[in-house]
Amino acid sequence: MSTGAAHILKGVNSGQVRSGLIIVDKPQGWTSHDVVGRLRRLAGTRKVGHAGTLDPMATGVLVVGINKATRLLTYIVGTSKTYEATIRLGQSTITDDAEGEITAETIAAAVTDEEIRDAVAALTGDILQVPSSVSAIKVAGERSYARVRAGGEVNLPARPVTVSRFEIHGIRREHGGKLRDVDVTVQCSSGTYIRALARDLGAALGVGGHLTALRRTSVGPYSEDQASTLEQLAEDLRLLDLNDAARALFPVRELSEEEAADLSHGRRIAASGMPPQDGEPVPVAAFAPDGELIGLLADKADTAKALLVFAPGNERS
Repeated sequence: MSTGAAHILKGVNSGQVRSGLIIVDKPQGWTSHDVVGRLRRLAGTRKVGHAGTLDPMATGVLVVGINKATRLLTYIVGTSKTYEATIRLGQSTITDDAEGEITAETIAAAVTDEEIRDAVAALTGDILQVPSSVSAIKVAGERSYARVRAGGEVNLPARPVTVSRFEIHGIRREHGGKLRDVDVTVQCSSGTYIRALARDLGAALGVGGHLTALRRTSVGPYSEDQASTLEQLAEDLRLLDLNDAARALFPVRELSEEEAADLSHGRRIAASGMPPQDGEPVPVAAFAPDGELIGLLADKADTAKALLVFAPGNERS
């Protein structure tokens, strides 16, 4: 092990491995799996996972969990996301982004700014979206993208998604005016494909479209302001402590000593009183009087049951 690597791991693997989130600024060309592999080496633990895949072409916020914090990733995956993107009108590709070969070209010179804005407005709000065929969705046990790249056909069903913000920042003419590039910000629910928005915008305007640039700027409460590049993390493995990560993600309940003891042993405690959301109980982060995260709770009638309990002491649990 090099001197630099020893410095990186010092304090992380000395006796106990810390738990928490790392907010990574993913570089272009890396898969999310590549990033997880790098962080496993930097943190010196196999217990590393990410919350929500970013395509290799995309950059920006990738939330990575270390040790105990991997148990929070399921909840982070379901949060809303924000993206900065550029959509090119006048060209369609097999992947709905710039990584795929062009399948159709149409001169988009006649498309007006007003028409673009109207089409964007129609794709805002609660919509039904057909995911990009080159996606990780499984079809008969096979990834959709694998089937498409092998020459097969995929017909994915539309699914409900919410695009709460679809804002245009600029519209430019490219390639002698034949193409139009649209710079946008998109805030959306989990499961929304920005590539599919680009495809559908082009289809609505009759000229085809695809994504040429994509950057994720936030995942739930975690933003690019908190993110570090892989180069920065190699020098300083900045970890968002498990307690701080949970406080940012969930409503908080401060427990008494008795409640903390009961919860730690799997016993139910009094309900938190958190109103349900969309008919489902809302997870609440429960903290002991000393500020340590005990677990996640959800109300059921007049009691709160544990969804997760974090075992004290052993950081690898």
